[in-house]
Amino acid sequence: MFSALTDMAPRGMIALLACSFMLMEYLLGRLAHHDSHDAADTAASFGVAIGHGLIRGMEAGFVAVPFALLYQYRLFDIDARKPLGFAALFIGTEFLYYWQHRAAHHIRWLWATHAVHHSARRMNLTSSIRIGWTGSISGNFLFFLPLALVGFHPLAIAGMLAANLFYQFFIHTELVPTLGPLEWMLNTPAHHRVHHASNESCLDKNFGGMLIVFDRLFGTFAAARPDEILHYGLRGRETSHNPLVIAFTEWLSLIEDALAAPTIAGKLKVLFGPVRAAPPSPVPPKSSASVPMQSPGE
Repeated sequence: MFSALTDMAPRGMIALLACSFMLMEYLLGRLAHHDSHDAADTAASFGVAIGHGLIRGMEAGFVAVPFALLYQYRLFDIDARKPLGFAALFIGTEFLYYWQHRAAHHIRWLWATHAVHHSARRMNLTSSIRIGWTGSISGNFLFFLPLALVGFHPLAIAGMLAANLFYQFFIHTELVPTLGPLEWMLNTPAHHRVHHASNESCLDKNFGGMLIVFDRLFGTFAAARPDEILHYGLRGRETSHNPLVIAFTEWLSLIEDALAAPTIAGKLKVLFGPVRAAPPSPVPPKSSASVPMQSPGE
């Protein structure tokens, strides 16, 4: 969401690198006879990503303003180029990302944006680029403003968030097995598959970015069950491959419910209240898993 604030590398090279890994994953899946992709689902993800890229460029200046303003009143000067400063920024970003991500699953105003990312019916690298267009409207950036007030430079914050998202690109896959002892500390593909799954046992779990430690500390960690096939997509929603429908369905539902509320207090409760529990889809969406998911080795 903040990668537009800094040019970590030419965007064309990043896009080319990402597409190369996506193609590699697809070919490896074909060689392994693993049904990991759906053409329409993949095309929809690219459509959403193109829209997000256009909007991200336009909103970068708007998002940068509050960070720059708070940095002027910073409490300390913390140099993220030094080891201790870098470590503090990394942990601080991970901590705030955990709570932002958790809030995005529980507050409808935030979920209206984040639901876009969970709408993909297949778990592969292309699903990682399916990002909502309205992150700034939802106020996702607000969660990270304390970092600027504490004393981290806005560009350092943007760089760390970009690194966080870059790492997460690689955990949107079913081709990577469990990673042994790393499963205790890192947010791995196995953990993130659980996060994206719409199975009852997987809902609202594993919110970490690069680390899984805050999920373990705050009780939101879940490992995949050994014999359970994971299903993906939004519960109770029809599948759409139209990027506009994907981007705005939850907002339209939210606005409709808010307008139907009879009082101002009721409308606010709808807008900023908890996400409604959706029933399972009558027919579970086809999982990209061809075998039961392996439980993290712990």
